Amino acid sequence: MDPLTVTLTGAGGQIGYALLFRIAAGDMLGDRPVRLRLLEIPQGLRSAEGAVLELQDCAFPLLDDVELTDDPRVAFDGCQVALLVGARPRGPGMERADLLAANAGIFGPQGEALGAVAADDVRIVVVGNPANTNALVLAASAPDIPRDRITALTRLDHDRAVGQLSEALGMRAGEIDRVAVWGNHSATQFPDVTYATAAGRPVPELLAERFGGADAATRWLDDEFVPRVAKRGQEIIDVRGSSSVASAANATLQHVRDEHFGTEWTSAAVVSRGEYGVPEGLVCSFPVSSDGSGYRVIEGLPLDERARERLDRSVAELMTERDAVAAWGVV
Repeated sequence: MDPLTVTLTGAGGQIGYALLFRIAAGDMLGDRPVRLRLLEIPQGLRSAEGAVLELQDCAFPLLDDVELTDDPRVAFDGCQVALLVGARPRGPGMERADLLAANAGIFGPQGEALGAVAADDVRIVVVGNPANTNALVLAASAPDIPRDRITALTRLDHDRAVGQLSEALGMRAGEIDRVAVWGNHSATQFPDVTYATAAGRPVPELLAERFGGADAATRWLDDEFVPRVAKRGQEIIDVRGSSSVASAANATLQHVRDEHFGTEWTSAAVVSRGEYGVPEGLVCSFPVSSDGSGYRVIEGLPLDERARERLDRSVAELMTERDAVAAWGVV
């Protein structure tokens, strides 16, 4: 079996480090051999070199080759799976507009390089935040790459929602299905349990039993569940002293694995074709499925007034971000 070429950006960072060994061990693509291409900025190369040495020392049977570079054209040459983790984090005093501008300067050139040298069947997931709009910038910079091959990560939000439900209901996470995350990967996102089941029973029904009625369950969802899922990253920073690493890496692996091998239901940010009234071209999180050929939005789900209002609020934020980068001539 020919090896698959996987490019990882931000390879010297913590999430990159957490990803590398699991990819090489087959946790992302099963028994498919992989050829790793690692992209770092010049000042991050030394750290990434240490990771390359460790990969060699692990002697992974599935790892065909590793190449480290600071040149996007080299890193993305023949790339079939691109994990875009490296991004500019928000610094002290930075507004979100500053963050968008800084990352447009990263994801625009990366999109151009991908469009020029990646394999025809490349699939891309943007992990670095603000992920949705970074993916929008990348898509605009790579017009020849089909839009359904460009995604952004909201699987971590999805998994966080499942984890919170697991704790509230006293059930294993594996018993919970059909959670949906709508909108932006930000505080406006909407983790939705309307269609979710746990051990085959509707989650809204179980929550009503747990909290003493439907109204009490709705209050828990609005006052605790939704805000905690949306702000979980900051909670981890406050407790741990640094941002999510292992959970972000795990979500990235699962996002790629489900896209390649298929799933009936998960959440991912994809380029909208107008589903659920989301303006075409925005990179928005939806409930999605995959038959192994890429993610597709699950259409036809009813949205009640509460869900519609929350989705519209998050979409409005995405449009504001789109307009900001458009003003700089990026999209």
